[in-house]
Amino acid sequence: MENEKIEIKQASGRPMLTWVGKRPLRYVTVFPAQRIESFKPANDAEKRIGDLWNDWPSAYPKGGLLFHGDNKEVLAHLLANGFRSKVNLIYIDPPFNTGVDYIRKVTPRGMKIEKLEGDGYSFTEQIQYSNNWHIDAYLQFLYERLQLAREMLAEDGIIFIRMDVHFGYYLKMIADEIFGQDNFQNEIVVNRIKKNVTVKGRRTIPNAVDYLYVYFRSLQAEFKNVLRQLPETKPGYWHNMDSPAIPGPRRLTLGGKTYYPSPGAHLKFPQTQAEEMWNKGLIRENPKTGMLEYWVQDKDYVNLDSDWTDIPGYTFKTGYPTENAEKLLERVVQVGSKRGDLVMDFFVGSGTTAALAQRLGRRWIGCDINKGAIQTTSKRLQTIILEQIAAQKRSSRKGELLPGNEKPTPAQLSFAAYRVNDYDLQLQHDEAINLACAHVGITRTKADSFFNGTLGNSLAKIISFNHPLTLMDLDEVRRELEARPEETRDVTVVALGKETAVDAWLDDWNHLRKKGNLPNKINVIELRTDPKYGKFFEHKPAEARVKIHRTARKIIVDIQDFISPTVIERLQRQATIPVPAIDDWRAMVDSVMIDASYDGVVFEVAHSDVPEKKDTLVSGHYELDYPGTETVVAVKITDVLGEEVIVAQKA
Repeated sequence: MENEKIEIKQASGRPMLTWVGKRPLRYVTVFPAQRIESFKPANDAEKRIGDLWNDWPSAYPKGGLLFHGDNKEVLAHLLANGFRSKVNLIYIDPPFNTGVDYIRKVTPRGMKIEKLEGDGYSFTEQIQYSNNWHIDAYLQFLYERLQLAREMLAEDGIIFIRMDVHFGYYLKMIADEIFGQDNFQNEIVVNRIKKNVTVKGRRTIPNAVDYLYVYFRSLQAEFKNVLRQLPETKPGYWHNMDSPAIPGPRRLTLGGKTYYPSPGAHLKFPQTQAEEMWNKGLIRENPKTGMLEYWVQDKDYVNLDSDWTDIPGYTFKTGYPTENAEKLLERVVQVGSKRGDLVMDFFVGSGTTAALAQRLGRRWIGCDINKGAIQTTSKRLQTIILEQIAAQKRSSRKGELLPGNEKPTPAQLSFAAYRVNDYDLQLQHDEAINLACAHVGITRTKADSFFNGTLGNSLAKIISFNHPLTLMDLDEVRRELEARPEETRDVTVVALGKETAVDAWLDDWNHLRKKGNLPNKINVIELRTDPKYGKFFEHKPAEARVKIHRTARKIIVDIQDFISPTVIERLQRQATIPVPAIDDWRAMVDSVMIDASYDGVVFEVAHSDVPEKKDTLVSGHYELDYPGTETVVAVKITDVLGEEVIVAQKA
């Protein structure tokens, strides 16, 4: 499937929004995916059969799927590999283009790091993604991804798109064009984080809500659960059983006595039902009139409408920025899908959509370009799956659960993580871009979503460090320049490496500019070999000293020491703050995972140590069952900034 192109159907809805550089997708290039991690503690993936898994693409294990990469490339990969028209529910919360960088709070475990007033981003603040785009580029970004989302949806599929007040009306017009105005279902209001904002000396009216724009793929779709539980239930009351409007019995025999309705009326319930209610005390004889009456309990539920402000919209459970509340996603998943359906979120963030899909018995696919998001989601799903396995064991020991206490049976108890078009530096995506800008001397320009800034008199574009510079990347630069006919500056492209065909393309491009006296010459800084900037790769990776040995029955893993130069450097960078001493290497470690039979390619998680509380340290000592034959044991240690190191030894 590598470099294959797949066709994207043209959006044909009306009305249509226009912006500078609007380019409908016609084709997308497909890149391969590499499986990097598996978590399957129940070892039940191959046993899953039935309608849920009959049409599951054979290239993927039957379980949750988590993808690290640009969601445009991930969606293209999924479309080309069997998932076209297979997704029942999509929920996305894309960047709102607010002009504010989104920060993940990170600190060494068990330590408090203070931030002085006026400082830049401190150790505790790690940029997850920048959120300041030129409006035309931002609309193009949304447009392309919603086109791909439409291709993913089943005919009876539903998509929920979260957006704030500033771009909601733009999004509505784009979605009307892509999904069709007839398929628009509602604009739902949800709670947002309320802040009192002061602008130019005056206090503004803060935004209280965000919006969920809901579309059907076609009118074959339908909502599954449209009831909302009331916070309180009012006391019930007794009501006369006479029913003039509804034909029914003219007499009932209850408790050895026969009852009749008022003249011209019927009684509300048939004999069998009335007997059951009588035995339960829900029908009685009125002590004053002698007539039958029944107990009316006010409803615990009401029909759901477009006002969802009865539940939180955001939360801060994992420390990830803009983390959607679990109650919100629980409602979305229950309203938009049924058990066993496939749920997708390609801006997965902290993994709330995947977490609720797992808890509510749905299958799921998650995707994010940010490595921190993938790590957070992976740890969260591991915890949930282990809890579900433990709950199943408890219920089997205790027998059947009491009615009303059942939890949905998980659709799967495993997941696999992949990278698409990967050229990984083992660094966070935006963290690597910031380091490269500082190293090369690029002045960041946050108002431009395509170019990262300027280098001298030229525009600077940093190619994602997940892959080498390709002809496709250069074509993106060309199209962006065509959309800016007034732009006369040259362009400097920064990349880790480049494909062999790139040099010929650049020669032709720059020769044409020189011959025709045209602007926009393109220069490339290739960080792996450039004599001036090659020192970028002096970044020192994390290191670990691990002792692995075996006994007759156990494999013993002892992490004896760990050091993350990145963590140390971040601490020392805060010169105005006394640098705290790290007395225990475990303060630098966010999680430990162990593969007891590592093949050197896919990391199969056999044991994970992920402390729930930030002041709790990993153990560092682990005992696993010995498989009986010589094996390779791999230990993956992830520091608090998301950098990973793997130590593998024979045992």
